[in-house]
Formats: sequence, C-alpha cells, structure tokens
Amino acid sequence: MKKFYFIIIVLVFSCSENPETYIEHLNGYWEIEEVTLTDGTKKQYQFNETIDYISINDSLHGFRKKLNPGINDTYFTSDDAEKLIVNLENDSLNLYYSTPYAKWKETVLEASETHLKISNENKNVYLYKRYKPIKLDVD
Repeated sequence: MKKFYFIIIVLVFSCSENPETYIEHLNGYWEIEEVTLTDGTKKQYQFNETIDYISINDSLHGFRKKLNPGINDTYFTSDDAEKLIVNLENDSLNLYYSTPYAKWKETVLEASETHLKISNENKNVYLYKRYKPIKLDVD
C-alpha cells in the first residue's frame, strides 16, 4: 500500500506545471477572451478595440502596452507603457507592474503558445488568446 501512495505522489508532482516554463510564452500580442470575476460571473469578449503587447527581455524586465490594431500588421498606440518585472516565487510566476500612478501584481496561472491565463490581486481571472493580425489583400 505504501508503494501505491508513493506512485500517486510522484505522479502528482511530476505532472504539475513548472511556472518557469510560462516565461517563454509571455512575449507577444494578446487579446482578452474572457474574465471570470471572484463571484463566478463570466464576461466574454467577442471583439476588442485594444490588445496587449508584452515584451520581456533576458533579465526578466519589460513592459506591457495597449495597442489599437489596424490592418496588415499595423498598430496604433500612445507612448504609455506599464513597466514590468517577472519573478518566480513560491512555485508561482508573478508579474509586478509599475506606472507613475500605481503598482500592482498579477500571477500567471497558465501560459502557452496560444493562451495566457492571469489572476490579479482581486482574484479575477483573465483569459487571453494570442492575437492574430487582420490581413487584407489590398492592391
């Protein structure tokens, strides 16, 4: 019976995600798909006027910027950006943001090539999908 419990424990720990692997997927353009509020209410997003662009360098510093997508890989934005620092703490991947007006933390729950799931300090969960640019064949 002890052997059975040992196998179960090994399987649980070996199958759990390593949050450090999420870092490689953070960079890029992200479009909000759904928000789940702490009371369980879900809000679906069918169309977004803005998308998020995340850029992180090798020293785990970077920024997040709001963009208005155009057509054929064009984007419109202001000079505003949220500075961010990525930290791996207590088996969680945390994003620390700062602007001249505020500081806050978000925790990455999942990150893959196609999806990003983040929880904020209010425990709201944001699900993003990788943004696909609008391509038009105009001659």
